[in-house]
Amino acid sequence: MIELNVHEAKTHLSRYLARVEAGETIILCRHNRPIAEVRPIAARTAYRKRRFGIDEGKFEVPPEFFEPLPDDLIGYFSGEAED
Repeated sequence: MIELNVHEAKTHLSRYLARVEAGETIILCRHNRPIAEVRPIAARTAYRKRRFGIDEGKFEVPPEFFEPLPDDLIGYFSGEAED
């Protein structure tokens, strides 16, 4: 782990980011007082597209779902209703 003042980090940012990518942690300081930690993050796994319809048959949408909302509830969405 290395400690750097902000000015040094700004001057050589690419160099220090390469060290972070290599697994090192950097403590950023202002006037030699630690203020932040820069560390590598875990690599993301590749995104796999999910198969469409994977939950088919696990739940049912009731017919009431498609009915119009009551006027007072619509008023809350439009900002016209009062509490």
